[in-house]
Amino acid sequence: MVLLSRKATCNSHGQDSSYFLGWEEYEKNPYDVIKNPQGIIQMGLAENQLCFDLLESWLAQNTDATCFKRDGQSIFRELALFQDYHGLSSFKNALADFMSENRGNRVSFDSNNLVLTAGATSANETLMFCLADPGDAFLLPTPYYPGFDRDLKWRTGVEIVPIQCSSTNGFCITKLALEEAYEQAKKLNLNVKGILITNPSNPLGTTTTQTELNILFDFITKNKNIHLVSDEIYSGTTFNSSEFVSVMEIYSGTTFNSSENTDVLNRVHVVYSLSKDLGLPGFRVGAIYSNDKDVISAATKMSSFGLVSSQTQYLLSSLLSDKKFTKNYLRENQKRLKNRQRKLVLGLEAIGIKCLKSNAGLFCWVDMRPLLSSKTFEAEMDLWKKIVYEVKLNISPGSSCHCEEPGWFRVCFANMSEETLKLALKRLKKFVDDGNSKRSCQKSESQKLKGSRKKTMSNVSNWVFRLSLHDREAEER
Repeated sequence: MVLLSRKATCNSHGQDSSYFLGWEEYEKNPYDVIKNPQGIIQMGLAENQLCFDLLESWLAQNTDATCFKRDGQSIFRELALFQDYHGLSSFKNALADFMSENRGNRVSFDSNNLVLTAGATSANETLMFCLADPGDAFLLPTPYYPGFDRDLKWRTGVEIVPIQCSSTNGFCITKLALEEAYEQAKKLNLNVKGILITNPSNPLGTTTTQTELNILFDFITKNKNIHLVSDEIYSGTTFNSSEFVSVMEIYSGTTFNSSENTDVLNRVHVVYSLSKDLGLPGFRVGAIYSNDKDVISAATKMSSFGLVSSQTQYLLSSLLSDKKFTKNYLRENQKRLKNRQRKLVLGLEAIGIKCLKSNAGLFCWVDMRPLLSSKTFEAEMDLWKKIVYEVKLNISPGSSCHCEEPGWFRVCFANMSEETLKLALKRLKKFVDDGNSKRSCQKSESQKLKGSRKKTMSNVSNWVFRLSLHDREAEER
């Protein structure tokens, strides 16, 4: 007799991915500058810890928010009692305004079109439940965030069909790649219900270009039953906010001619979170934004299974309503992320390792193809294991992100101190130098052996020649 359900016992969670296995190894032996200086440095976790001082300073100066008071009077009981799943209007209004500010106020968001969720993971899964049935498919450009194999598929039964992107054009989405993915889904008898992108991209650290957005919108305009979901949880990490274009800006009237707007607009949805821009993944604050009232209604009901606490909403509504703080925070966050990314890129270049040119995110897409023993995914995994177990750095291999080219890795830089980043680069440099030295010795030995063989063959040839000459002289005599 089976005690648990098929869902509980199935192996489709994705926990066996090297992305998660690296985390497990880190947790067994975490680096600590005092307690465990030889431990594994976590470079596989996309956390933003660079502006905690700004957040902590605001909290210290705003005790009413932290002590659950309004105008000096306690509202603890009000927040402790039952709240319905629509969320606090003060928080939803503040979040909608912050999302607009995050995009340079080039587009506005209506708080009535927001659904609060327990993080972006819950938001993405809820959208899948709303937009697709088990066995339907979503198209995702590669490489993509490894957690999507869990978030989009595990409980919903939705399938993922990759849009194969290549390093030849910086992993940009092309019309041909999109159409090939769509045709592949049809060959598999899958009903395609949508496309999901991350903008800025995780793991590439790049913003989606206007050309790519036009390709996507042309596709969903042509195919009337297909949705476009844009996961924009890294929107505030763009080093220059003008380089980020939200899918919602397409309908601002300046970048897209919207003659058949309502239908298409209702099939465009945004996922947002405060986990990356504010560095608050532990607060579990996410949101779905959609202009489709039916989607909003269904998602609101489903949000009962992953609510954001009233206390969290109250605290963050106060923080996000402080426009002086948010303006300074967004500017300083972009500055610090850009500087930290530059330190990683320059540090890797000094070792002889290049990165994909990026303009956003908490990570770099690092090209380690020259370090592979062969151009295979087996060689990529061998290299990854050496970096985790020998170099003691947890980074994410490209294969875990479904990259079709072996040798790319996602390396995070914002979840550690600058001193820890320097140590990580020092460890990696030693590994590369030792490898180069070993290859140089092997090459030298090979050349010596080749020279020795050549000399031996030459001696044999001379001996044969002399013997032949002696034989001819003997015959003449």
